[in-house]
Amino acid sequence: MSTSGHIVNKGSERPEDSALLVIDHDGAVLACTGGAVDVTGWPAAELRRRTVEELLAGPDTWSVLRGRTPDHRPRSVRTALRCAGGSRSMQLDLLPLDGPLAARFLMRLVPAAVADRRDEDDALLGALFSQTGIGLAVHDSELRMTRGNTLPNDPRPSAGPAGRRLDEVLVPEDALSVEAQLRHVVTSGEPLIDFVTPARLAQAPERERTVSLSALRMTGGDGVVRGVAVTFTDVTEQERARRRSSLVGTAASALGRSLEVGRNTQVLADLLVPAFADLACVDITEAVLVGEEPGEFVTGAPLRRVSAVAGGGRAWPAELYPPESVIRVKGYESDRLRGGSAVIVPDIEELRPRIAHDAERRRLVLAPGAASYMVVPLQARGHVLGAVSLWRSPEQPPFDVRDAAVGEDICSRAALAIDNARRYTRERRTAEGLQRSLLPRPVLKLTAAETAGIHVPGRTLAGTGGSWFDVITLSSSRVAFVVGNVRGHGLNAAAAMGSLRTAVRTLADLDPPPEELLTHLDDLVVRLAEDEQGDFDGTVRGATCLYAVYDPVTARASMAGAGHAAPVLARTTGEVDRVDLPPGPALGLEGAPFEPVEVALRPGDLLAFTAGSLSEAPGTGAGRVIEYLRTMSGTGAGDATAVPEIGREMLAPFLAQPPDDDAALLLARVAASPEGSVADWEFPADVRIVSDARALVTERLAGWGLDELVFTTELIVSELLTNAIRYAGGPVSVRLIRDQRLVCEVSDPSETQPHLRRARVTDEGGRGLFLIAQLTHRWGSRYTAAGKTIWTEQLLPG
Repeated sequence: MSTSGHIVNKGSERPEDSALLVIDHDGAVLACTGGAVDVTGWPAAELRRRTVEELLAGPDTWSVLRGRTPDHRPRSVRTALRCAGGSRSMQLDLLPLDGPLAARFLMRLVPAAVADRRDEDDALLGALFSQTGIGLAVHDSELRMTRGNTLPNDPRPSAGPAGRRLDEVLVPEDALSVEAQLRHVVTSGEPLIDFVTPARLAQAPERERTVSLSALRMTGGDGVVRGVAVTFTDVTEQERARRRSSLVGTAASALGRSLEVGRNTQVLADLLVPAFADLACVDITEAVLVGEEPGEFVTGAPLRRVSAVAGGGRAWPAELYPPESVIRVKGYESDRLRGGSAVIVPDIEELRPRIAHDAERRRLVLAPGAASYMVVPLQARGHVLGAVSLWRSPEQPPFDVRDAAVGEDICSRAALAIDNARRYTRERRTAEGLQRSLLPRPVLKLTAAETAGIHVPGRTLAGTGGSWFDVITLSSSRVAFVVGNVRGHGLNAAAAMGSLRTAVRTLADLDPPPEELLTHLDDLVVRLAEDEQGDFDGTVRGATCLYAVYDPVTARASMAGAGHAAPVLARTTGEVDRVDLPPGPALGLEGAPFEPVEVALRPGDLLAFTAGSLSEAPGTGAGRVIEYLRTMSGTGAGDATAVPEIGREMLAPFLAQPPDDDAALLLARVAASPEGSVADWEFPADVRIVSDARALVTERLAGWGLDELVFTTELIVSELLTNAIRYAGGPVSVRLIRDQRLVCEVSDPSETQPHLRRARVTDEGGRGLFLIAQLTHRWGSRYTAAGKTIWTEQLLPG
C-alpha cells in the first residue's frame, strides 16, 4: 500500500526497477527492453553483443538455470549480475519459449530489493485473505464484492461473496448505512477509519452485531479507480461494554436529581428500558414510601410496585403484578434481597416448571415472551429498600455476570438516591407537621372579624418552615392580626417561627400599641439571636412581622410593620389597594423605630395579609391577590362569599404550580360592634359618684337582659372606680361592652399599673384585685394615650 491510500499491484513497479532480455538457445542476448539499460548500466547495443554467461557473476549459473527448464516451466534464481558500475544482486526469472524463431528464453531481471518487496506484498495479501481475526472484503467501483475472507461462525454461503451486494449480506437498513460510507470513499478518495456501525447479517437479523469499518480506495497504475478495500472487526462485545459503561454514567447523573421517592424509581425504570432490558419494574417497601426508617426486612414484608415500564410502547403485561399492587415476597426471595447480590435466570424456560404450582411466584417472575430474568436488590445504609426486576426478550442476549455487575452498580446508586429522598420526605413532613401545629385554627368567627388563614408549604423542604400567621383575641372585643416570615427553611426555621409566634402572643397579652410591641419584639430577637449557637438554617434575626389591631367599637385598625409587606385592603366601595404602611426594618437588624398607621374601616371591608411567596412583587403572589380582590369587588360577589371560600378561590391559580418557598395568607373581613352593645360614662374624681355609676350599670345590664350579672358587675365597678378615684384622680370613665362576653372597663389618667397581691389578715385593704380575679373570667390592664384602662371579662349566662 502506498501512502496515498491506494493499493499498489505487482505490475505497478517502475520501468527502471525491472528489465526483459530475449535470449537464444546458446545464451546470447537477442534483444532487450529499455529498462535493461537502467538495470545493468550497459547500452542496448553492448547487451546484444554479450551472452548471459558474461553478465552473470557465477560461472555455472546459466547452465544450472537453463538445465532446470526441460518441462518448459518458469524458473527463478537469486544471483549477482555484472553491471557497468559493478555487481548488483538480482532475481532472474527465466521463461522458456516455443516457436520457429531463434528466441528460446525470456529473462526478467528484477533487483533483489524490488523482488523482496513484491514477495512481501504477496505474503501480506495471502495472510490477510487467509486469516480469520479481521474481516477483509474487496468491492469494485459499483460496490459489488469481488473477494473476501471467511470469518468464524460466518453464516454466509460457502460459495463466497463474489458478485454480491451489501444488501444481500446485511439487513437493508444496516447495508444502506455502510454503502453510503463506502460510496463516499470511492468518489472522494478519503479513507474511512474506524466507523462503528450495526451490521446484522441478513441470515441472522435477530442477532446483534456491531462492526468497526476501515476502507481505502484502490486505484490502478493507470489512475483508474478499481474499487475499495474494506477491513472490519466485530466489536459487538466492546460496544455492549461501552453501552454498559455509558448507562452507568447516565445513571450517576440522572438519579438523585429529585427528592421524591416515586420520581427516582420512575427515572430508574425509564433508564433501564430499553437500554438494558425490555421490561423493568421497581418494588419499594411501604416504610420507605411514607418516609419511615426501613428497619429489618422480614419475610412477608409488603412491597409496593411503584414503577413499571415495558419497552416498545407496549402495555404492562397482565400476567405480572400491575403497578400500585402490594407484593409480599416469600422466604427464598427475602433471603436473596437481604443478600444484596443480583439473581440471574439466563433461561426463564427452565424456571417455569419449577414454579408452575405457585401462582404468586408466576405473577412475580414469568413475563410473557421473556427469555431471561434478573432481580437486583435495592440496599442503602444496610437496609433493604426494595428490588428491581428486569426481563429480556429472546432477541437480546441473556443476562450474564457482566450485566449483573452493571445492574448492581446502577441499583446501588438508585438505592442511595431513594433513601435520600426518603429521609428528605420524613424531614419535610416533620417540618410541615411542626409548622401546622404552631399555626392557629384556620377559620375564626369573632365579633370583630371573620378570618381565614391558609398556609402553603413549599415544593421542597428547602421552601418549608418560614411563613406564619396568627389571630389573637385582645381585651375589649379587639383582635390582632399577625403575619411574619422567618429566615431559613426546614425544621430549624419552623422552630424559630414557633419561638417568634410565642413571643408575639406573650407581648400581645400586655396589650401594647403595635409599634411598641414590635419594639419589644425587636429587642427580644436581638437577645435570642445572641444565644443561637452556630450558623444553622432558620434564625429569628432578620425575620419580618406585621402586627395590626382592630377595634370593632371604633371600627379603626392600627398597624405597624417590621420589614414586612403592607396588607391589601379591599373596601366595600370597590377600592382595592395596599395600605400605605412604611415597611420598617426587619427584626434584630437596624433597631430603627417602627411607624404606626391607623386606618378607618367599614363593616365588610376585607384585609388580606400575605407572607412568604405571596409577599413578592406584583405579577407573582401579591399581584394575584390584588387582581383577584379587584375582580371580586367589581362583581359585587365578595360581600356574599364566605372568607374561607375567598381564600381558596384566590389561591387556586397560585397552587396550580406550587411555589418553591412556602406562603401564608390571612384574610379578615371586619365587622363593627352592634348598635346598642356599648355603653360608656365619664365621672369626676369624687367617691360619691360610685353609687351613681352602680345605678347606671344596673340599668344597662337590665336592658340587655343580663340580670344575673348585676351583682358581680356592681362589685367590679365599685372596686375599680373607687381605686381609680383614690389613687389616680380624675376624670375617670366606665365602659360596658356586650359581646360574646361582658366587658367592663375603668379608665383613669394614671400610668401606674395595678398589681395583684395576697393581703394579710391584719391589712385593711389590698383585697380588691384579688376579689375581682375571683369574680371574673379574665382581667387585665393596658396603657392608653390618656393613662391606663383596667378591664374585666365575664362569661354570659348560658
